[in-house]
Amino acid sequence: MARNNNGNKMSREQAGQKGGNQTAQNHDQEFYEEIGQKGGKATSNNHDKEFYQDIGEKGGEATSQNHDSDFYEEIGQKGGNARNNNNS
Repeated sequence: MARNNNGNKMSREQAGQKGGNQTAQNHDQEFYEEIGQKGGKATSNNHDKEFYQDIGEKGGEATSQNHDSDFYEEIGQKGGNARNNNNS
């Protein structure tokens, strides 16, 4: 088990946080963009259209359970405004 600076045992969560913070200090945004793209390509090579449809459906269901009609009205207005601004 990992230990903190005081020599005490750390939980898995604390050790993960410490490692994540250290990684963030050692790498810039470009590093994260690159590994994100690699991960996205690997995922797309390993999954089919049904996989993406399934996770999209699950995400939509979760979003609808967590938000009310005001949320959808607001994002609809933002999308409409963005579209209008791009067509100007």
